[in-house]
Amino acid sequence: MQRHQSGNTGKRKRRPGQFEGRRAVIVRVTGALMRAILIALAIATPSLLLPDITADAAQVVVLVAMVGALYTFIEYFSQFPTIIEFRFAPPVNRLRYFTAFAMILLLAVYQSGPALDSPISDLLQRVGQILVNAVDFPYSPVRLVILALPEGSSAAFIQDVRAAAGIAYLTSLCGLVAFGILVRVYGWPARYGAFNVWINLPLFDPTGGGDVLARLKRDSVVNIVLGFLLPFLAPVVVRFLMPMVDLHALALPQTLIWTMVAWAFLPANLIMRGVALARIAAMIEAKRRRTYAAAKAEGVLAI
Repeated sequence: MQRHQSGNTGKRKRRPGQFEGRRAVIVRVTGALMRAILIALAIATPSLLLPDITADAAQVVVLVAMVGALYTFIEYFSQFPTIIEFRFAPPVNRLRYFTAFAMILLLAVYQSGPALDSPISDLLQRVGQILVNAVDFPYSPVRLVILALPEGSSAAFIQDVRAAAGIAYLTSLCGLVAFGILVRVYGWPARYGAFNVWINLPLFDPTGGGDVLARLKRDSVVNIVLGFLLPFLAPVVVRFLMPMVDLHALALPQTLIWTMVAWAFLPANLIMRGVALARIAAMIEAKRRRTYAAAKAEGVLAI
């Protein structure tokens, strides 16, 4: 009897929660590691495709890729929000990433077209020229980028900048269209589960003062307007700062790629954020109306 009891007490029963906890950690580590690898790949893509990359430039790229991957891993491994928004409201961040990665990849392939000497690069260059001609019209952001170049720039330099600006701007527009479809057609974020403002908007303080709904609407308008104006204002600002900025550095393929990505992606990201905030504000307003209507109905019934 004692052996039987001691045998039973010697065996430790594992609770289901232990397996669930381990599984959650494994899933979180795997997801964070995959995202870190994707970030490092995006940063290193121009160096992997462009020819004539110096050893110093390669070392800098490797360092930046490692830092970006490490930060991404720490951010997504943590259970608590820090800086990155919409972590638990997929697939917004995936759409952001693939929009930026598409810009980087297309620009890198376009810039390294003669060195790659492949049918894909030749096709991309021809299609790129057709698409660039479609967005290069008077007062367009692409035309303003060209006008911001220094006087006396060579025709080849102007053509490279024009093509890069057109490809980056068109890619950002495609990302915005995809996000609009995600919101309007697929009903983001309502159809993807409950939306928690605290964990998805870590930089937004609901207790910062004022009505949350009014602040969300205000931030939404500011982000959309700023995102729309930035592609137009950035070349004008650079033109005024011409004595302080050496635009001839854009002749370097990597500098041109990252400059055009920043010029096109940051405004698109602001517009996406503004539309997302407007959508969240609409959801909060609709929920308030339902709550007030239910409370009013209960009051009437009580009377």
